[in-house]
Amino acid sequence: MDPQHPYQHLLLFPTGLVLAIWLIAIHALMLAKPDATQGFLKKFSRNDQLGQVLMGIGLAWFWLLIAPDNLGKLSALTMDLGEFNSAKGLLQILVPVSLILVCRSVRDFLAVRALGLLGLMAAAPLLGAAFLKNPESRLLVPIYAYAMLTAAMFCVGMPYLFRDAVNWVTADRKRWTLCAVAGLGYGVATLVCAFAFWRGY
Repeated sequence: MDPQHPYQHLLLFPTGLVLAIWLIAIHALMLAKPDATQGFLKKFSRNDQLGQVLMGIGLAWFWLLIAPDNLGKLSALTMDLGEFNSAKGLLQILVPVSLILVCRSVRDFLAVRALGLLGLMAAAPLLGAAFLKNPESRLLVPIYAYAMLTAAMFCVGMPYLFRDAVNWVTADRKRWTLCAVAGLGYGVATLVCAFAFWRGY
């Protein structure tokens, strides 16, 4: 049995390509339709329905990491928890129960907390794809992943900061444009590096 988790088998080129396309698409949308994207972001914190959907996706993703070993393709992402492997059975029950309890009981900034959970989950495959690869430019991927991890932890633990950040960045059109251009530039740089240096990795 391969001791490495599937995340560690991810290739840098396609992973970087997906990240670049995501960054370019999101920040290009911010530039092309500022009013619509600002309106969405301002309402996002209190969007309980979207929060429930995102929370469901995030916890389902986490459940796949602790899934039983005998579920075929559903067990593909199961990881070794070391000393905590004995807790997997309990976690497999607690995760769906917590989804129900959280969606029913947590109404404050549920969408932001759920977004933070997705950020925490998404960072692992990005880091796995860039781990020990040769091109120095690969650091674009883990730098973004660690920035996302940091933001995600604040979203989960202090979700009101997301609202404050949105209010700050949308308060000034130049500030909004600068943030969008910076994100777009990061996406373009990642795309260029993917095609120029990451093929074969």
